[in-house]
Amino acid sequence: MSNIRKNRPHIRNCALMLLSTMTLASVGAGALPAAAKTNSDQLDPDKKAAQVIAEMTQDERYALLHSIMPIAFGPEPLPEAVQGQPAMAGYVPPISRLGIPAITQTDASLGVTNPFQARKGDVATALPSGLALASSFNPELAYESGKMVGNEARAKGFNVLLGGGMNLARDPRNGRNFEYLGEDPLLAGTLGGNAVRGTQSEGVVSTVKHFAINDQETNRNTLNSVIDEAALRMSDLLAFEIGIEIGQPGSVMCAYNRVNGPWACGSDMLLNQVLKKDWGYKGWVMSDWGAVHDVDYAIMGLDQQAGAQLDKEIWFDGPLKTKVAKGEISQDRISDMSQRILRSLYAVGADRPLTRTDIDYDAHGKVALKTAEQGIVLLKNNGILPLAASARNILVVGGHADAGVMSGGGSSQVTPVGGPAAMIPVGGEGFLASFGKMLIMPSSPLAALKEQLPEANIQFDSGYFPNATAQAAKHADMVIIFATQWQIEALDAGSMALPQGQDDLIAAVAAANPNSVVVLETGNPVHMPWANDVGAIMEAWYPGQRGGEAIANVLTGKVNPSGRLPISFPVDESQLPRPEIPGLGGPSDAKFDVDYNIEGADVGYRWYAREGITPAYPFGYGLSYTSFTHDNFKVAAKGDGLNASFTVRNTGKIAGADVPQIYLADAAGTPMRRLAAFDRVELAPGEARTVTVPLEWRVIADWANDGWEVAPGTYRFVLATDALANGVSASVKLKAHHIAK
Repeated sequence: MSNIRKNRPHIRNCALMLLSTMTLASVGAGALPAAAKTNSDQLDPDKKAAQVIAEMTQDERYALLHSIMPIAFGPEPLPEAVQGQPAMAGYVPPISRLGIPAITQTDASLGVTNPFQARKGDVATALPSGLALASSFNPELAYESGKMVGNEARAKGFNVLLGGGMNLARDPRNGRNFEYLGEDPLLAGTLGGNAVRGTQSEGVVSTVKHFAINDQETNRNTLNSVIDEAALRMSDLLAFEIGIEIGQPGSVMCAYNRVNGPWACGSDMLLNQVLKKDWGYKGWVMSDWGAVHDVDYAIMGLDQQAGAQLDKEIWFDGPLKTKVAKGEISQDRISDMSQRILRSLYAVGADRPLTRTDIDYDAHGKVALKTAEQGIVLLKNNGILPLAASARNILVVGGHADAGVMSGGGSSQVTPVGGPAAMIPVGGEGFLASFGKMLIMPSSPLAALKEQLPEANIQFDSGYFPNATAQAAKHADMVIIFATQWQIEALDAGSMALPQGQDDLIAAVAAANPNSVVVLETGNPVHMPWANDVGAIMEAWYPGQRGGEAIANVLTGKVNPSGRLPISFPVDESQLPRPEIPGLGGPSDAKFDVDYNIEGADVGYRWYAREGITPAYPFGYGLSYTSFTHDNFKVAAKGDGLNASFTVRNTGKIAGADVPQIYLADAAGTPMRRLAAFDRVELAPGEARTVTVPLEWRVIADWANDGWEVAPGTYRFVLATDALANGVSASVKLKAHHIAK
């Protein structure tokens, strides 16, 4: 990864004194191809956009400022401009005389979506969930997966991708956590930014979303996220800041919720002050679909009203023109809004003509498989994995393992290559009325196990009758229990318990045969009251369209597990900052505050460390079939930066990948845990490698006095296997520094 970091673009002048290069060289930017060049004449995208804007009529400028979802949602007919367009998330007609292409937007956090499967027969490569990707701790894989999705988007006729998500997992019951990248800002920003880079290398604009602190789905349209600026800057905003620096996304999507009062899409503080002024962001801010409440959002920094027919009015058409005519919004602001959109299209080459091309689904399927394999986290193993050759009679239980693997629902749902293995109606009203179907990806773990273990007698039991299943388990050499937890946006799980009595099923089977493995296909951490009674536990998340094969590969030892948790698994809800989800069960239009100042910047493992709480499994945790040691750990200033070096050795008998993690453990006398760097190191048996990584300066600093501030003193770092492990220590003395925003 050493070459990866050399290519990170600078975000400010290098004259920021000590620690500034840590901004530029945070872990995992990637020795990756540069983002796609500007359009064919190679003009600077800002200059090109300015030239085109000067030639546009007023109506043409306004036309860029709202997109329509070309799907009817009621008796009102669609605008003529979008009639006849294929189903997609959003559409802006072309301006042919100026060579401005249509803006064609698709949801695609986990692959190119087909809303309501309205494009008959259209499929796409379905990646594993965001939490699975985050578990890989692999920026190169994030780039590769983003590039794959960008390639498919362009091949299908889309030039704007509505992905990916960077909200931090403040609550392990959030129904949308599966789309995101965990609870740590460095990990989420690094992987999210590299996924954006991959997408835009294909000439497709990528977004980052949902800006900001959209960290629960319950009443997401009305709740008010309350948090001090310093805590917000050091947590959720830091994830976005790092991701934007690395990926340079063409667009940022603002969120549904309110933030300290104003709605996020109408927040002057978020959009104008932080994003555009402090961070110097040049792209455009698009709304989430149905998130615009007033035309004055244009003044507050919103540039495009997306999916505008889902709002009360198309604010950024007639009402916006009226405001400008009255002098209440300046003409310069309209030019700025439209120029931001055009410059982003030009910056990544999204203005190039879209040509429908064939897609290499076989090659892309390998990306999905690799992501699933690297994302599987082995949580417990008493020696029964990998599957022993002596296990001749294997009982596979539950989780639709005979058909495929679970996926998450909502706007990120992908129709996989081969089509769904099953669509299981959930029922419900509102959002569930449209999206309430569990889609099972067509990759059967049962079939994959039978293929890999042809000599074994492998039987399947649905688990529908737990007592009968327990009786069958007594006669097996080993039992593999698949447990699922379906999650969907707009809905939070009220509990961490596995649904539909699966905990009771696992307990009954484990009592009958302790030689049991539990494979979790979940969108979030779950309770494990049976953890002490089973022989092994594996978290596979939503593993995508080749997930069954990936699970079998890890169970049999064909692949050595290397995933690490990107989100802590608490013992139960009592360990959370908010044991009860605010607003859960109340009216869907209720307005209330969610107090994030309880934990502030100490999200997830930082909260557990601060409060002295021991979760079931901490952030960064994961087992392997081999073993590793870490030594020679040193931290030292080098030039304007701060680097750490150490040696990793594979002390086992098989090849494997280690994920060493460096945490700030003490900052000038203040104990804490903050991930400052990480790496992923693949080693042969007995192989050792010396690794050098830069430390992220914004993790070392605190936000104070309108900037990043480093207090003088001794800073102790820990090289560890997870966020709460002791590991080995190294210290360095730092001088006081204040780096203005």
